[in-house]
Amino acid sequence: MTFYPRWQVTAVREALKTRRVVVLSGPRQCGKTTLAMQIVNDGGNVYRTLDDASMLKIARTDPLGFLRHDIGALIIDEVQKAPDLIPAIKQIVDEDNKNGQFLLTGSSDIFRRPDVTESLAGRVKHARLRVLSFGEQMNTPPVFLTNAFAGNFPFQIKGFDKREIIKMAFAGGYPEVLALIPEKRADWLLDYVESIIARDLRDVANIRRQNSLRRLLDTFASWSGKLMDTQGVSGRLDLNRSTLNAYTNVLESLYLLERLPAWTETDYQRAGQREKIFMTDTGLMAALLDWREEEVFWDADRSGKIIETMVFNELSAQVSLGRDCRIHHFRDRENREIDFLISGRRGDLLGIEVKAGSAVSGEDARHLKWFKNKLAEERPFSGVVLYTGENTLPLGEGITAVPIACLWS
Repeated sequence: MTFYPRWQVTAVREALKTRRVVVLSGPRQCGKTTLAMQIVNDGGNVYRTLDDASMLKIARTDPLGFLRHDIGALIIDEVQKAPDLIPAIKQIVDEDNKNGQFLLTGSSDIFRRPDVTESLAGRVKHARLRVLSFGEQMNTPPVFLTNAFAGNFPFQIKGFDKREIIKMAFAGGYPEVLALIPEKRADWLLDYVESIIARDLRDVANIRRQNSLRRLLDTFASWSGKLMDTQGVSGRLDLNRSTLNAYTNVLESLYLLERLPAWTETDYQRAGQREKIFMTDTGLMAALLDWREEEVFWDADRSGKIIETMVFNELSAQVSLGRDCRIHHFRDRENREIDFLISGRRGDLLGIEVKAGSAVSGEDARHLKWFKNKLAEERPFSGVVLYTGENTLPLGEGITAVPIACLWS
């Protein structure tokens, strides 16, 4: 299987120099163990996995004994399997406050478990590892956001038309899937979901209605990119509101889906604003929905949905690198929408619209222009329309049409 350099490895190494504990979390099979082994190979560190039954037994019966070490960093893989390690880690790092003592990896968010009451606040740095971005697959640096805020785009990018982009979206970003022939990928991804529900779910919550959870995941796959409609989903699946919220939190804890908050100028305005739901891998999304590439290519709704999800995942991978950026969506009462709105470290704003078509016009930028004139006020604002064409085109008022391939080229 091909080795893909990960953008987060530098951030993890730097975090170990400044924090006592670093937590690297992300979905199972996204490459956490591979990254952790790179840290082991830096020298002076040791690796233990709780997928090993004997290791897990010791971790659960004697947490402090399991954690004691006189080396550099103790790297513990799949830490969510032994939640009692967290208070023991707190005890150790409070006795000795040197940095770089522990690197913990997890396929679910251990700090969202109800039986974990210790947050390690002030002692921990969290890092998110996602499935492979397309930039990582092509070994290109994560420079899109920097370029977009500066309005610095290539004149033209060839080789990534709509058909190629949909092909990439169907492959997704799980490393093991990329090693398979296309005809075998959907089977792997569906087996992956069943394995998580059968194996990893018990590390997150006690879910009695696993069939309902699976149906909910299918529903969110079909709604990826849409506003969260609690009433509609609960009625469709015969789940009450509290159960729906609990199941949604579980799927989010397993990193199968992600919520995108709405942008507002104040925290007060944010109350009542609905989030969007996105699948965290487009290959998994297509497999759950039993889509076919050719059918999606000719279907405007489905091609728009998978390409918007693809863009969300690519943007999120770059935002999560610690660049002091935050990503939102925008929608007002007049149904003016911007797919993605990214706030930068200096208060500058980047609005992004996504179009699945290979042609673009000024009409596609109307909401970006309205936002710039009405809401951005004195803040620097850049507008981008990402589309499946190959040329960078000015759309007026500081808005630019840019090939989607700029995300990774």
